[in-house]
Amino acid sequence: MLSRSTVVQSLRSIRDRFFDTRRQRNEQSDGQGTSNDVTGPSLDNLSVDMQFLIMTFLSPQDLCRLGGTSTYWRSMVRDPVLWKYFLFRDMPLWRSVDHLSVPQVKLTGSAVLDDSEMQFDYMAEYLRVCPACRNQWRHQPRAFESVTSFFQSFVPVSEPQFAMFGPGLEQLEVSLMNTIMYSPHILPIAGIPQRQIDGIGSGISFKYKDQHRFNIATLYSTNRTERERARLEHLNLRSKLFVYEEDSESNIPLSINPMFNQVCQAVNGFIFVANAETERGTDRGWEEECAQIRVMLDPAVGAVSRPILVLSCVSRETADRRRIHCATVAHQLQLSLLPNPWMVQDTTAETLTGLLDGIDWLLRHSGVKM
Repeated sequence: MLSRSTVVQSLRSIRDRFFDTRRQRNEQSDGQGTSNDVTGPSLDNLSVDMQFLIMTFLSPQDLCRLGGTSTYWRSMVRDPVLWKYFLFRDMPLWRSVDHLSVPQVKLTGSAVLDDSEMQFDYMAEYLRVCPACRNQWRHQPRAFESVTSFFQSFVPVSEPQFAMFGPGLEQLEVSLMNTIMYSPHILPIAGIPQRQIDGIGSGISFKYKDQHRFNIATLYSTNRTERERARLEHLNLRSKLFVYEEDSESNIPLSINPMFNQVCQAVNGFIFVANAETERGTDRGWEEECAQIRVMLDPAVGAVSRPILVLSCVSRETADRRRIHCATVAHQLQLSLLPNPWMVQDTTAETLTGLLDGIDWLLRHSGVKM
């Protein structure tokens, strides 16, 4: 991450150039030089260190307003080093990212910006991906869209179905699915499992906001006994959901197991539960998970318009336990390469924090009118 001293140095350079230019203009106009400092009690007259400190407490909207007060503050607020600092400072605090708001920058902050980075508009990028700005500028439906929604409300909508899979269902100390099942005040169960799938999957209907019903087909890698043994012994098992290359020890899948083709073709979207705990292990797991998502979203199996919700899940939130933030999960899973709509939502298995926000996004992008 960029250090504060690097940002102050960049701002000081902008300030010096600004007042040098002003002094040169004044010398050309009346032959008299002016001081490099602003006189009088003014925000402009503070040291650059103090000006930067003040800016760190301002919201993005307030920073933009500050930039509109004068030519000087416009130059300071437009500094790409300043906004790169804010981006890398705030990104770990954001709880979600999607296909429209994923940062188009490297996720490692260097000590200085090279020439290409200095040309990149970090301010515009921050305002595009910041959740507060996204919520403020969310698209408002036009009149004809409201009329269309009204008529669609008379059309019966079948219960949408989603397939849930991923290592976060099995590797975490706290079971996400068990918490969901025993938390009717958060997500009431509207129907008991109707079908068992070879002992590693079943479908359960839930009710959302007391009006929307949807079904989740939970697909595990193997049966409960083998899953629990693998979790306790930290074993990496091949998932029965997929087909692998014969006589190979690789866990990179080639295709979906034909047994689950019909299930995956029928669903309206997918929920992938990722293990976002920092102790999750090596990078090899990310490669396997990328392949699983690509295989499940294969256009030959279903339309690319079907969304995928990635629950970036940890067992519990504590002061001494860190999580891999959602933008990094999106990068590791290479979600930007997908043609499908996608979202990564931070979720906690113990409290289900973030789950309803993810479900809300999934239903909206599956064509369910909220």
